[in-house]
Amino acid sequence: MNDVASCPRILVVDDEAHLRELLEITLIKMGLDVDSAENLAIARQQLLKHSYALVLTDMRLPDGSGMELVQEVSTLYKNTPIAVITAFGSADNAVVALKAGAFDYVSKPVALDQLRKLVRSALQTNEVQKEQQAAPAKLASTFNSFLIGQSQGMQEVRLQISRLARSMAPVIITGESGSGKELAAREIHTISARSAKPFVAVNCGAIPENLMEAEFFGYRKGAFTGAADDRDGFFQAANGGTLMLDEVADLPLPMQVKLLRAIQERRVRKVGATVEEAVDVRIISATHQNLAICVEEGRFRQDLYYRLNVIELHLPPLRERLEDIVELSSSILKKLTGTDITMSSPAIDALISYDFPGNVRELENILERAIAFANDGCIEVADLALRGTRKLAEPFLLPVSNVDAVVHSRPVMDAGFPADVFTAPDLPCSLPEYLENVEREMIRRALSQTKNNRTQAAELLGVSFRQLRYQIQKLKIQE
Repeated sequence: MNDVASCPRILVVDDEAHLRELLEITLIKMGLDVDSAENLAIARQQLLKHSYALVLTDMRLPDGSGMELVQEVSTLYKNTPIAVITAFGSADNAVVALKAGAFDYVSKPVALDQLRKLVRSALQTNEVQKEQQAAPAKLASTFNSFLIGQSQGMQEVRLQISRLARSMAPVIITGESGSGKELAAREIHTISARSAKPFVAVNCGAIPENLMEAEFFGYRKGAFTGAADDRDGFFQAANGGTLMLDEVADLPLPMQVKLLRAIQERRVRKVGATVEEAVDVRIISATHQNLAICVEEGRFRQDLYYRLNVIELHLPPLRERLEDIVELSSSILKKLTGTDITMSSPAIDALISYDFPGNVRELENILERAIAFANDGCIEVADLALRGTRKLAEPFLLPVSNVDAVVHSRPVMDAGFPADVFTAPDLPCSLPEYLENVEREMIRRALSQTKNNRTQAAELLGVSFRQLRYQIQKLKIQE
């Protein structure tokens, strides 16, 4: 395959001669080299001969479907963006193509201004991709503290964000509150070709329903009482960049209809205006709700769901990536203080044993509060104030079957161990204290049997290593 010429080269695939000619003339006037093909066979031959900055293909071809070419280019020429030309009103075809890996789409009759924007965006994406390949360390350093960590889940999230940044397809980000959905959307924008343009985040649940249309699409002077001047909406403010619709499930149904049209037509009409205006916006949505269930319950339009849910990015909750706690905490502390502040080992263990219902946002709040209480630049367990919602706030219990076996077993005399620790006490008694004594004794026995190998002891007790380490410290067991 030959190297790309000094001018970026574009491949146009369409069986309509007059449309091919129009596209060729438009692209040549943009200073680009253009090859054309009237069918799939010729397009495949051209791809073997040249490297292309963009492939632009019609969906209907004499010897097959443009979807075949989308899949082939996405698989065999991963660094080559491919865009599709869809028939008027065939938004479903565009969605299918985007899901298959298409960079973007343009509808017939082809609007030349939209075509030029698409081509420029593809060329910018190529440049950004080259920069990232030349300096991968720089790319890795752009991820904010919410998205760092070496757990498998976060590695997959970062890889997917890098891929999503090379596409213009709509993305929906799912995850629990506090998991970093807006920050993930910002990362997609920051490392994309749209990074120089605005990123506008909108909380759909915070806008009064009677103001939604004006807020999203803008309004003309005098359109309603209080409209003293013309004003742009969110779409105009994000033109050329990214519009994030946070908590999109909270949109009322009437607004969902208008939003669907704006996304499909890529045009909006201000309140009080008589004409529509073109907008170039990439849509990223986010929600902590299950949109599929919202569709089933009639609270969310199926056609809008299908349009927004082209690619899904799921952010795992913090409790599923506790191995990232140390790295996350270090990054957050550095961001909050700008100086080195340490955490004691018991404090770290306490964080690892916490289930974080508020996810990374809660971790940041906990550490920010702990900084204020910490003495001598070291955060201790008490500074974290985790009481009440810790996973292990209640006495740590062995599995019921194990406890039953222990309580009903005969006392065993081991050197240094009391013989009656498992004997049920007379009532009334302190159940937490009794269970702590049982737990302490079982941990001691496991450690003795494994010669203080905590990993093996944890296996004997049927608990995780982190749980065992936390309980050793909590119960003040001397090894």
